[in-house]
Amino acid sequence: MTEEVLTQVQDGVLIVTINRPEAKNAMTKAAAEAIAAAMDRLDAEDDLRVGILTGAGGTFCSGMDLKGFLRGETPSVEGRGFGGVVQAPPAKPLIAAVEGYALAGGLELMIACDLVVAHSGAKFGIPEAKRGLVAAAGGVMMLPDQIPERIAMELALTGDFIDAARAYELGLINTVTDKPALDGAMALAAKIAANGPLAVRVSKQVMKESRAWAMEDRYNNQGKLIAPVFVSHDAREGAAAFAEKRAPNWTGK
Repeated sequence: MTEEVLTQVQDGVLIVTINRPEAKNAMTKAAAEAIAAAMDRLDAEDDLRVGILTGAGGTFCSGMDLKGFLRGETPSVEGRGFGGVVQAPPAKPLIAAVEGYALAGGLELMIACDLVVAHSGAKFGIPEAKRGLVAAAGGVMMLPDQIPERIAMELALTGDFIDAARAYELGLINTVTDKPALDGAMALAAKIAANGPLAVRVSKQVMKESRAWAMEDRYNNQGKLIAPVFVSHDAREGAAAFAEKRAPNWTGK
């Protein structure tokens, strides 16, 4: 039986590929569980610096597998949500490499990632309303946090798609490329992996968590998280490497 999710490691990057091309990578329970396991691995292994989530066969993910839905299957994982990631993304950076369609749950997987590299031919949307459903895996909650609310409202209520150029214009994606999206994601991952892993992880943590902090608490809360970074071995190593004009040797400590 073909594995529904494939993983490989390249230069400190964990590449996670949804491998159901015959079904446009529609999400199943088994695929969600495999993605959740991959996210646990990403956070657990010190040698892994960045994760990439992508899809096989020229499609990112077309959403929930509707055949499974009709059988009563829910493509979610307890505590992690749809696709094993939308409710609890990894602590380390996660990049979406998007080819083809990122629709419905596929878009929700994408917006759960920290960064997005998309092929110029990619299409994006939350068409659940066309099927009498709601984009309940973060689409109607998280999309308005990432693009203007009225545009998010239009996408949710009409179910229409947008192309990569429009998604980039709205700030929904980071990069549009005519080359394979995975190549662009790997280039972006290499830039992140070259930096101090502790600094990268805490930077992501502060950016995600601080949006829920009261304004008067922000610097105090940030200070608690970043204080260990400034007294870490990596902070001293970064300064020494700069002074000695060499590449740093990060330990993540």
